Amino acid sequence: MLKKGDKETWVEVRTGDTFYRLWIVERESMKQEVEANAEAMGNDIRSTGHVSVYGIYFDTGKSTIKPESDAAVAEIAKLLKNNGALKIYVVGHTDNAGSFDSNMKLSKDRADAVAKELVSKHGIAAGRLKAFGVSSLSPVASNSTEEGKANNRRVELVAQ
Repeated sequence: MLKKGDKETWVEVRTGDTFYRLWIVERESMKQEVEANAEAMGNDIRSTGHVSVYGIYFDTGKSTIKPESDAAVAEIAKLLKNNGALKIYVVGHTDNAGSFDSNMKLSKDRADAVAKELVSKHGIAAGRLKAFGVSSLSPVASNSTEEGKANNRRVELVAQ
């Protein structure tokens, strides 16, 4: 067995008088892609008052929403269009990399960017949205691993 990072490679060779067989098996950690879904977000907001939204992407240290975030933002817009009375706080979260003060500003700027995109591209009334940033003050996982940091970098929707 050879192990490199999260990946393991197993090799088995069997031989006979006139043949050989070679098996190579590679095992690596399963990667899970969580997609935003308006119905599921609505259910979470009704039952817990908030929902974490993954699938909204930014470059490191930036607050410009990347194009691959369009589907997640569209699902938030769908949620709001299907629930006309719903008002939400858009809350930006970061991991703990970098200074606390810069992450506070970054998380607020990212929340602002999501709210602005909902208004400008999806026609959501600005009065239904309030953006806040909380930096790394509310982690959902330990910031001691890359996986934990990735889970902590998120946008949360909180019912007003």
